[in-house]
Amino acid sequence: MAEQIIKRLIDDIDGGEAEETVQFSLDGVPYEIDLSSTNAKKVRDSLAPFVEHARKAGGGAAGGRRRRSRAASSRERSADIRAWAKARGIKVNERGRIPATVVEEYERAH
Repeated sequence: MAEQIIKRLIDDIDGGEAEETVQFSLDGVPYEIDLSSTNAKKVRDSLAPFVEHARKAGGGAAGGRRRRSRAASSRERSADIRAWAKARGIKVNERGRIPATVVEEYERAH
C-alpha cells in the first residue's frame, strides 16, 4: 500500500497559495506567517526602512543585556534556524550541529 502526503502552504492573509514562511520577531516575541511571494514582498518592503536603521540583536559581547540565558537563547535560535530551513526545503537534522552554510543562509535572510 502506498501513501502520498502533500503539504500545501496557504497564504495566511488572502487564503491563496503560499510560497514561503516568513519569520520575524517583535518585542521579543517570534512570529511566522505563510505568505505568497507578493505578500512576503509587501512585508519586507514595509519593514525595510526600520531594518535599514536597526541593529542586529544579541551576538557579541557588545550585544547588551540578555533577556534569556545563553543556553536557552542558543536552543531557541537553533530551533528557529531548523524551522526556517525546513520551510525552505533545506534538509537539517533534528539534533546536533547545524551546518555552517545553513546558518549563514539564515543570517543573510534575517
